[in-house]
Formats: sequence, C-alpha cells, structure tokens
Amino acid sequence: MTHNPYVRKISKTTWYFNHPRYLRYMSREITCIFIGAFALLLLCAIERLATGQQAYASFMMALRGPWSTFWLLIILIFAIHNATSWFNVTPKALPVQLGEEFLDGKYIIFAHYAVWVLLSLIVLFFSGVL
Repeated sequence: MTHNPYVRKISKTTWYFNHPRYLRYMSREITCIFIGAFALLLLCAIERLATGQQAYASFMMALRGPWSTFWLLIILIFAIHNATSWFNVTPKALPVQLGEEFLDGKYIIFAHYAVWVLLSLIVLFFSGVL
C-alpha cells in the first residue's frame, strides 16, 4: 500500500504541459528572463555612457553585429508577447465596474492597445524616426 493513495503524482518540471492555461501562464512568465537580460543590457549602456563617449561608441558598435541584432529581435518578440498576454488578461485581473454592470473586457483590452500605440508613436516621434 502506498503512503498517501489520494495524492496524484505531478511532475515538478513539466506540470504546465497538462493544460493550455498553464502553458500560457508559463510562456508569459518565461519572458521575464529576456526582459531582465534587456534591462541588464540597458544598465551596461548607461555605465558605458557614464564612462565616456568612446566607451559608449564602442558599445553601440558591438550592438550592430549580427548576433546582437538577432538577440535583440528575440528580446523584442518576447517583450511583445509579454505585453499582449498581459493586455489580454487585464479584464480578468482589473474589472471596471460601472454602477451594477461591468465594462466589457474588449474595451479594456482596446484601451491598453490604443495607449501602447500612442506611446510608441510618441517615442518614435521624439527619437526622430517619424
């Protein structure tokens, strides 16, 4: 006879493959590794900028290589996945109540995407791209 017959055995490493909701959760959580890597990259850039113009210029030249471009593109993809998955979950985490009724989730999601696009356009404008 087993020690505790009513407890199911759950894998400690692959439990999230058992349900699509768990897999979506873990895909959102794994993006933090790449977002953290980008944050460290930004800290290195600030440190190089504080060191001097030549150090910063060499750092920026290193980022123009093909491997750097590849990894920055991967980080961008994970950042977009993280943002969109959080936007889509927001109505469940932060429902807006208007009187006795709740605002439909699609309006909350649309508002998040609209602000994201607006802020992106503002950043592009001030960076000189637009």
